[in-house]
Amino acid sequence: MIRRPKAIKPGDTIGITAPSYGAYIEPYSLLYKIAVEKLKDRGYRITEGDTVHKGDGLGISTDPVITAKELMEFYSRDDIDAIISCGGGELMCETISGVDFDALKDLPPKWFIGYSDNTNFIFPLVTISNVQGIYGPCISGYAKEWEETEKYSFDILEGKRNSFDGLKRFVDPSKEDKSPLENEAVYTDEGMRAPYRYNADRELVIYTCRDGVMKREEEKSVSMDGILLGGCLDILVNLCGTRFDRVREFKKNNGRIIWVFEACDLSPMSIRRSLWNLREAGWLDDAKGFIIGRPFASWKQEMLGVDQYNAVTDILSPLCAPIIMDAEIGHIDPMLPLIIGAEATVTVKADDLNITYI
Repeated sequence: MIRRPKAIKPGDTIGITAPSYGAYIEPYSLLYKIAVEKLKDRGYRITEGDTVHKGDGLGISTDPVITAKELMEFYSRDDIDAIISCGGGELMCETISGVDFDALKDLPPKWFIGYSDNTNFIFPLVTISNVQGIYGPCISGYAKEWEETEKYSFDILEGKRNSFDGLKRFVDPSKEDKSPLENEAVYTDEGMRAPYRYNADRELVIYTCRDGVMKREEEKSVSMDGILLGGCLDILVNLCGTRFDRVREFKKNNGRIIWVFEACDLSPMSIRRSLWNLREAGWLDDAKGFIIGRPFASWKQEMLGVDQYNAVTDILSPLCAPIIMDAEIGHIDPMLPLIIGAEATVTVKADDLNITYI
């Protein structure tokens, strides 16, 4: 029932709109220009929304009435084949107040890619409109020298592959002298962002259920099948209980859910409260498993004994479903792009992660 958009190809048109934050200040305006040129060099036409270079909104590119109208227009237009969000941000929730997800059910599906605040659009696009979306880089991410994150994203957009191995090294912010934002703004002599500056090996943390008890899996072996659903936890907990919350109905029509969560600004306490909220709201009942990304603000943090691990395991343990933690999903580079709403097999062996779409 969940529709997959058709693959795009050189010669097609990619629309860029800013339903969250725009590209009107540096380094984003420069990164935007570089990224657009890269996509043109790849053979794509670009349609740029009026919102892209606006910055007169409060925590958003411009008036959310305007951002919603442009987003609906771009999704409805026959001459736009896919949409890449301009950026993340803080208040895209106000944009979706003007989005008619029921009306999108009747339109031909098209790929929308973005992450973080863009969960506001991708999650109801899946759960209400029954269309898959890509949780992956926004437009400025393609300004850097392409590595797996960027290549994988276009492999999905262009329909080139259905199996993706995880990314084994990452940028550990606790080992960096500079802030994560400063590390993002690294340029080569040609003006492009340099590759990620890896400084740590990914070490997955796995919990499985044995005889009704959740235990840490030292051998790190797990496999689960289901529909990937989720995004940024900061956003999902805000959507819970609103008119955009149709999770119960979605679950009736689409069983076997593998929940994917990553957190941006949430503290360990906030992560714990948010997961409790979703659990008590009935979202997580009968979950087949969980994939938890490295938490941005909570990475290696502790508050009164609560850390990034027990904030998750203590709340999810009663569900007795496998938990994969510290996966490369979200705000700590690099990111493994995911097709939200797609059925997949997720496997872990030692510290090797693979997601294969069915």
